[in-house]
Amino acid sequence: MGFLQSLVGNASSVSVEDVTREWGSILAKDEKIEVAYKLVRDYIIFTKNRLILIDVQGITGKKIEIKSVPFRSIVAFSVETAGVLDLNAELSIWVASTPFAIKKTFNKDVNIYEVQAVLADAIAFDKNN
Repeated sequence: MGFLQSLVGNASSVSVEDVTREWGSILAKDEKIEVAYKLVRDYIIFTKNRLILIDVQGITGKKIEIKSVPFRSIVAFSVETAGVLDLNAELSIWVASTPFAIKKTFNKDVNIYEVQAVLADAIAFDKNN
């Protein structure tokens, strides 16, 4: 990810192996990371069971919020593709009992259709099991 993209806060794809090495301790038994994205120091992680949002806070990064969103609690989501002048794609996720969407921004190098397909597949898988 380029320095300028890091400053404006766009997520980009990252290696599942690298993310598993760094964050594998937060996974449930037999849970594995399917796809992951990095946003400066934060992460957006998809497993078969949940969406994990890791928010590294403060200058030192010692304070970390880990938010786990089970796919069964996602009631809606939307994607907005990048345009000619707006180079960012956006993902919005609405969770049951929450009035506001969780919004994440991705750089133009991320295939937002792939992101929405991963989310759609995960929700469908969860509802069928």
